[in-house]
Amino acid sequence: MSDYLKQLRDILKEKLQRDDISIIVIGSTMKISKSGQTIMTLQDKGQIVELNFQGKKYTYDKWYTKPPHLAQTILNVFQYQNL
Repeated sequence: MSDYLKQLRDILKEKLQRDDISIIVIGSTMKISKSGQTIMTLQDKGQIVELNFQGKKYTYDKWYTKPPHLAQTILNVFQYQNL
């Protein structure tokens, strides 16, 4: 597990303490699921983190986007999408 995804998981787990939300990290991939369905997938690809959500791919530079910042972005998506 990459250090970046570990930090991101720890922040999100604290904020998403709902029973139907689960966060699974396997190697350099993190999946966020709700009720057994994968909602979002993140992959650590060295200098970038790739986020897949609703069929779209977003790329974040790890140097500019620290785990707390990406966590806030993910939390905003969850809030506005009512997930």
